[in-house]
Amino acid sequence: MRAVLEAAGVKDVLAKSKGSSNPHNLVKATLKALLELRDPRTVAMQRGITMDKVFNG
Repeated sequence: MRAVLEAAGVKDVLAKSKGSSNPHNLVKATLKALLELRDPRTVAMQRGITMDKVFNG
């Protein structure tokens, strides 16, 4: 997982995998999670809160 994220330019990765540590499954799960990321504006709109609230609780 760390190698995939660092290859994508993400630094200081802290991650933990649950279940199988099969490298193929870890790469698939990592890519799926990256594709499901949402931008802060979308999160704010879905929750009905301000952008400030998204970042500062």
